[in-house]
Amino acid sequence: MKTIIRLALDRTPNTNHTGFYVALAKGAYEQAGLDVQFVSPDEEDYQKMPARRVSQSDAHLAITPSESVISYQTNGVPLVAVATVLARDISAIVTLKESGIERPQQLDGKVYASYGARYEEDIIRQLIQNDDGRGTFVAHKSAWTGIWKSLVTREVDAAWVWLTWEGVKAYIDGVDLNQFLFDEYEIPYSYNPVLTAHRDWVNENSDALRLFLEATAAGFQFAARNPDDAARILIKTANHPTLNNRNFVEQSQQMVSGYYLNPEGQWGHMHRNIWVSFVNWMIRNRMLTDSTGELIQKMDVDSLFTNEYLETVPAGIRW
Repeated sequence: MKTIIRLALDRTPNTNHTGFYVALAKGAYEQAGLDVQFVSPDEEDYQKMPARRVSQSDAHLAITPSESVISYQTNGVPLVAVATVLARDISAIVTLKESGIERPQQLDGKVYASYGARYEEDIIRQLIQNDDGRGTFVAHKSAWTGIWKSLVTREVDAAWVWLTWEGVKAYIDGVDLNQFLFDEYEIPYSYNPVLTAHRDWVNENSDALRLFLEATAAGFQFAARNPDDAARILIKTANHPTLNNRNFVEQSQQMVSGYYLNPEGQWGHMHRNIWVSFVNWMIRNRMLTDSTGELIQKMDVDSLFTNEYLETVPAGIRW
């Protein structure tokens, strides 16, 4: 009897997720005795975020940013990152070149398309202040599906996007962008996205988790070496309307495939110092509070992530 693992996606299927779909298509999950089911956020019109699904046992794993793990732990819910999907962050704050907003300080008084995440606006405010701005901007809550359109139509002035997705779309469509990368403005942003689980589920299903991660790593290693083939597998296996433009998907896949594996050829492994730097930065900037609203002065970083279940994952070629 197969073990069911429900994986809640952070967005509709895209090239960040390719390794999961390759593992499914290649039969790696089935060979491991797993029945992996993907939950796309558009199935319920984006009403329930992936981390919440895991916290409520509606999914076993979720794709989330690092700060979702931090947020839930500050409220006493023991979510934990068990792997990073990408070896490093490839998101950015972008503006249209035609807007004349060429650096973060110029976002003062401008409109930012907000996803409504807990620490999001704090991070944007600090980005502006680190560029000698005041950090005063208007947060316009937008539906995820409408954020890119709202930027292109000038409804908003800035948005947080994936350079490997919206960035590629902008290139194909001839939309010129300014990009503000967090590390260029002294923000040690952590891994994004990560694979997140509830600590209780992890403890009770450690063998299944190890098998899942081993199969998934093989999928991402294949995608890193064979981006064109991986793009075709993603399009066919996910079978989602957002993947209809094959040229776009293939270009996105070519770009993101260089970010799946670390320099040692491993998928999923996380470095403690990256988590430490981000958490300490959040604490210094008074972003972390507990469920009563009290400021958090110290956090156990080792409770936020683990590489333990990746120890059996080989870095070599499987297919």
